[in-house]
Amino acid sequence: MDHSFLSAFILLLLVLDPLGSLPVFIPIMRTVPPERRAWVAVREVGIAFGVLVAFMFLGEGFLHVMRLSERALEVAGGVILLMVAIRMIFGHAGGVYGVPEGREPLIFPLAVPLLAGPSAMATVLLLASRQPDKVLSWVGALVGAMAVSGAVLLLCDRIRRLIGDSVVSALEKLMGLVLTAIAVEMILAGLKRYFMAPL
Repeated sequence: MDHSFLSAFILLLLVLDPLGSLPVFIPIMRTVPPERRAWVAVREVGIAFGVLVAFMFLGEGFLHVMRLSERALEVAGGVILLMVAIRMIFGHAGGVYGVPEGREPLIFPLAVPLLAGPSAMATVLLLASRQPDKVLSWVGALVGAMAVSGAVLLLCDRIRRLIGDSVVSALEKLMGLVLTAIAVEMILAGLKRYFMAPL
């Protein structure tokens, strides 16, 4: 399954799922003093971006060292995305990541795993390994998706008040449905490449 800049941007945005993370963003950001929230949001998005770019550029070497094929990565990435999508559609009771009282979140839990989680890492690794000639496009798509996620993180409380919890929940389920189709397509493409590969 080959991607364009636009499809990669949409895929990364769905995987990062900033609207679906609102119920987690809000209580965490409330522990941060108002005058520090913008800095914390920018810092955490920057850290997550750095982690994902590292996975993107080191992905091929990682696959070689671990002796993994692109087909295996494609199927594994599709399975991870499918699990994320199912949680988005049917909800999950994982609870909120705790931040010690009086301390700002640093790396955990905003940068990793909420923004740069396993599904996002697998996605950028897959994009870069499947179409390495378009790596600059993937970086651009990641910049765009991270910018949207950062804006949602900055405005999380306002967004929730503006559109309400029910609309946030409906949007998350809709994005989960689209992500389910993408995940199934990735799994089928990986299986097709595996069974039709020359011996």
